[in-house]
Amino acid sequence: MKVNYYLFILIIMSTTQAQTWPNLQAPDAEKKIFVRDIHNDRVEDPYYWMNAYFKKTADSTQIIDYLNAENKYTELMMKDTEQFQQQLFEEMKARIKEKDESVPVFKNGYYYYTRTEEGEQYFKYCRKKGSLDAAEEVLLDVDEMAKGNSYYAARGFNISPDNNLLLFAVDNVSRRQYKLYIKNLTTGKITDLQISNASGSTAWANDNKTFFYTQNNPSTLLSENIKRHVLGTDAQKDAIVYHEKDNTNYIYVSKSKNEQYILISSSATTSSEERYLDANQPMGEFKVFQPRMKDVLYSVVPLEDRFLILTNHNALNFKLMETPIHSTGIHNWKEVIPHRNDVLIEDVEEFNRYLVITERFDGLNRIIIKNRETGQEKLLQFDEPAYMVYPTGNAEYYTDNLRFVYNSMLTPSSIFEENMQTGTRNLLKQQEVLGGFDKNLYTAERIFATAADGTRIPISLVYKKGITKNAKNPLLLYGYGSYGNSMEATFSTTRLSLLNRGFIFAIAHIRGGEEMGRKWYEDGKMMKKMNTFTDFIDCAEFLIEQKYTSKKHLYAQGGSAGGLLMGAVVNLNPSLWNGVISQVPFVDVVNTMLDETIPLTTNEYDEWGNPNEKEAYYYMKSYSPYENIAAVEYPNMLITTGLHDSQVQYFEPAKWVAKLRDENTGKNVILFKTEMEYGHGGASGRFDYLKEIALEYAFLFKLENIKK
Repeated sequence: MKVNYYLFILIIMSTTQAQTWPNLQAPDAEKKIFVRDIHNDRVEDPYYWMNAYFKKTADSTQIIDYLNAENKYTELMMKDTEQFQQQLFEEMKARIKEKDESVPVFKNGYYYYTRTEEGEQYFKYCRKKGSLDAAEEVLLDVDEMAKGNSYYAARGFNISPDNNLLLFAVDNVSRRQYKLYIKNLTTGKITDLQISNASGSTAWANDNKTFFYTQNNPSTLLSENIKRHVLGTDAQKDAIVYHEKDNTNYIYVSKSKNEQYILISSSATTSSEERYLDANQPMGEFKVFQPRMKDVLYSVVPLEDRFLILTNHNALNFKLMETPIHSTGIHNWKEVIPHRNDVLIEDVEEFNRYLVITERFDGLNRIIIKNRETGQEKLLQFDEPAYMVYPTGNAEYYTDNLRFVYNSMLTPSSIFEENMQTGTRNLLKQQEVLGGFDKNLYTAERIFATAADGTRIPISLVYKKGITKNAKNPLLLYGYGSYGNSMEATFSTTRLSLLNRGFIFAIAHIRGGEEMGRKWYEDGKMMKKMNTFTDFIDCAEFLIEQKYTSKKHLYAQGGSAGGLLMGAVVNLNPSLWNGVISQVPFVDVVNTMLDETIPLTTNEYDEWGNPNEKEAYYYMKSYSPYENIAAVEYPNMLITTGLHDSQVQYFEPAKWVAKLRDENTGKNVILFKTEMEYGHGGASGRFDYLKEIALEYAFLFKLENIKK
């Protein structure tokens, strides 16, 4: 009891003592003349020079010096929270079961799993033959492989059909550009295949010596080619089996679950195209399944005697079709599951006797099991108000067992296995939260705000029981709202450090995601993007109106496209927030989308528009955070990025911060931190990322404890 008592005292002291900001001068970024002139619109951009690092110009050293100065400023401004940051780090780390093991996945005679060791940042990839009681074979010791690297990501583990070879990919820079390696599981020898700039994913042919991979452009990072490699041959001579001519499309290669086909997928936001090849004939020619059609998305699921097609052709929320193996054109497609206005079909997973359909209804996931022989359907039932559920680890085609993950804001991630024939359901593993977590001490809610145009916007909340509605509650509102990515109401061990100190956490399920169907996405992109930002503001104002919090205690957070959201809402309503955390933010929309040399720019035209077109240019300019900074009092802000970020380049937030400081009329602080060794996803180790979260939480608590 004494330990718990003193811990309680430490928590109270560290979060209630009044704090102040040091009287320090923020870095002053140099301004250099640059004018953007397009569509008869001349715009001065004094910080355009900040994109110099990857161009290796004379300004490269200057930008590094500037980023280091910003890091030092943030460090000194947050100096009095260092002990609290360490406390938060240790507290969050202590909830993680360090020595752990994933649920084994059975495939082709082996059980595959990863396990982690106490104190180690990474993991070991292992297997056992035939039985869980068999001897363990450590395929890759990533803890050992990562030594000496500040960043290390190993992924794309792919076993050959004869179980003797392991393909895998490594990125030790954090640019999501991978090198491919192969390990002989008989001899233990690892060979560098001399294949770089790969996406990381591969597909084996059935001859055990040929595989296909995606190779990216080294400058733009666009996925350009699918190549074929034969073991023992020179990788520099690998044949290009597919070249993508449309630089707005992403491409990737995969293998069907039934091992019969190699599939090449090319897709943009609004259209897609598939190719297929018999996996027993790797030297053959890929066939086009159905030539790409304007505004039509489709994906293919091979069965034994037919193909299934999930498509939005004349079906906004998608429908499921089927076609014979040798008659794949759209005129042969027949309906299996019709389109429904209130149900979005998100995915289909195939088994020899069943189909598992993942749908979204009224903002929540659901899983339907469909018997292929009888057509009978079963809906899996769950009883919490908001949750996430999805199939996972179903590598085998010939099985009646379905595995799925379930979690909610109250329930840690849980892996279940259900027999699709008998309905028997077993819990295989639930994420263990060390330190005595009790879900009964917390409350979750799902409420709806009303947008200015009358649209109902879902909000998911979680908080500690005993908290009552009043204006003094600190509340962190999280949002994203882009690419059709739905923000799920999921569990977080790190979030407990907020909840246990009195914070309410909320997710605004705004338009631009797909929570309420495909139209939800369509109404928050391109020329309707402003809905994303006004939805978030409407949610915040609703939470204040309902007495969950007040402006003095309201905080907002988002990353990447969610960082764009943060930049837009502080321009639209700067006085609404006491503090904002913007992670790797996409805030210089116009300039980035005009520069086709920047990684991924052209892939994004279907999401944001092409600013070379006048109408799109002016609409983007109307909301782009960097373009709309004004002489107002901005809220306190913590902005973070990674120098090697391949998704949102470091210079976007760097420019944004410099310009915000120019215009800010108030005394609130604007802090900027660049991780000099990392990219878009932050640290690669399973503990290091906690330091980033500890800084963010310390920023929030410091704002709460500064006398207002």
